[in-house]
Amino acid sequence: MIKTISIHPGAVKRCSALLLILLATTVVAGGQESRVFEFGRETHAVNTNIITEAVQYSSDPGFGFDVENREAVSITSAGKPLEGFCTAPVPFYFSVALPEGNYEVRVRIGNPVAKSVTTIKAESRRLMVRNLEMKKGHTEEVTFIVNIRSPRISGADSIRLKSREYNYMNWDNRLTLEFSGQNQAVQAIEIRPAKNVTTLYLAGNSTVTDQDREPWASWGQMITTYFDSRVAVANFAESGESLASFKSSRRLEKTLTLIQPGDYLLIEFGHNDQKRSGDGIGPWTTFTDLLTEFVTAAREKGAQPVLITPTQRRSFNDSGKISPTHGDYPAAMRKVAEALQVPLIDLNEMTKTLYEAWGPETSKKAFVHYPAGTFPGQEKELKDNTHFNAFGANEIALCILSGIMEQEIGLKEHIVNFPADYDPSAPTDPEKWNVPLSPRFVSKKPEGN
Repeated sequence: MIKTISIHPGAVKRCSALLLILLATTVVAGGQESRVFEFGRETHAVNTNIITEAVQYSSDPGFGFDVENREAVSITSAGKPLEGFCTAPVPFYFSVALPEGNYEVRVRIGNPVAKSVTTIKAESRRLMVRNLEMKKGHTEEVTFIVNIRSPRISGADSIRLKSREYNYMNWDNRLTLEFSGQNQAVQAIEIRPAKNVTTLYLAGNSTVTDQDREPWASWGQMITTYFDSRVAVANFAESGESLASFKSSRRLEKTLTLIQPGDYLLIEFGHNDQKRSGDGIGPWTTFTDLLTEFVTAAREKGAQPVLITPTQRRSFNDSGKISPTHGDYPAAMRKVAEALQVPLIDLNEMTKTLYEAWGPETSKKAFVHYPAGTFPGQEKELKDNTHFNAFGANEIALCILSGIMEQEIGLKEHIVNFPADYDPSAPTDPEKWNVPLSPRFVSKKPEGN
């Protein structure tokens, strides 16, 4: 049962910030169905938190503006009682404390006093809405699904996180939304548990994971914007992981405690597996055995496994062609897929085509290649031929989606916003795709290469 406190707007405006937080909180008893936040908007609706100041996030009451740029946020009613909104000239964040699970998020956006362009990211920069242009005074509601996860497995057991993951927004106890663009204006947010959705679990390395900070990005955090509100993406990939370390760090175990019949497990490894050495370790032994174990475990849970060969590195030869760098690992994955009758997305071949279509110079614009001083605190040139920027990660996501459709995988019914004429041999022009940068940066490259 949910208990609420209704507050008359006039009374709210006379409250101190602390009292406002306390009064606006929805009190939960025995479970929570939804949380609603109205920004500057006068309403007497129950179960609604009326936000009239840029209050800082705290664990009590469990919501508020968070991470960066809170001081830049303004909340106004635009002079009219029913047209409240919050905005800022820079990206800003709003967080809500929530337990692990899938959530349906509805955001009402629109700027009553100016035309706007709005981009929404969730958690560690998962792209949900990109560059939605709206006329002055126009209002629109967007809906998407966000997966919130915890490292805890059961009891005292948990995933063995790497030290750098401790501060990732993916692993905290709240849902964080980032709003950016031009005159981006948020009128209201509603969050409720998502029921009867399919969850797409991702197992992989740095080319798959949700990279927490700019300028790094991976396809797992871009693919989120291409599914409708019936699919949640739960990305358990992490930089530096091989099949063996993904298992030993208990990420596979965690995945298997959550995965349900009808869900999917997409598996992309190879970059770090090829660096493992020792007796009996190799593509046709341990790699094959572990792939078989992952596939079998997913099927035993009633889920559909999908194998993805590793993305190519940007390794051009003198003829302008890609030189393969993964040895027999892609071939080993193809053989497992054939033997076990598992759908295979041959990303290794697709990215070879993709990079060669761009050529040696243009392809740099899909990777983290930036001169010194491009980002705050970046003292040296960034030159990485394995890891993508947001543009490159989005292009790899399009390859994955293309493979899902070509393989007739059930997820294809939920793909939206996919360019009908997409072809890796005629890739997107880097000058024709953009997304606002998030305000958090790191110069150190992700683990793995």
